[in-house]
Amino acid sequence: MARHNDLGILGEQLAVEYLIKKGYVILEKNFRFEKHEIDIIAKHKQVLIVVEVKTRSTSKFGEPQNFVKPKQISRLVNAANAFMLKNNLDEEVRFDIVAIIKTQDSFKINHIENAFYHF
Repeated sequence: MARHNDLGILGEQLAVEYLIKKGYVILEKNFRFEKHEIDIIAKHKQVLIVVEVKTRSTSKFGEPQNFVKPKQISRLVNAANAFMLKNNLDEEVRFDIVAIIKTQDSFKINHIENAFYHF
């Protein structure tokens, strides 16, 4: 597996651990609908949280959260709708980004709540 894939998998694991420590309940990881994928689906304070995890080895080319583009947002919204239909849910949904940057000897985690809105 490519090194960037390994870093992405590690980033998702770190994000799950981080969210659990903040009191989130992880409902599903890597939920797939057609060609769309949601990294993490969680529940926190009666709100369904759709989490996109972006992990980078450096911020040299920009912050990880800046790499979530409109087309990806649209796919996340579609996948979230599919998850809600599949599970017969009708609740408030929030879209977050967990941006992770590898530092010299650890990782910097930035949790951005309400990172974008769906239409």
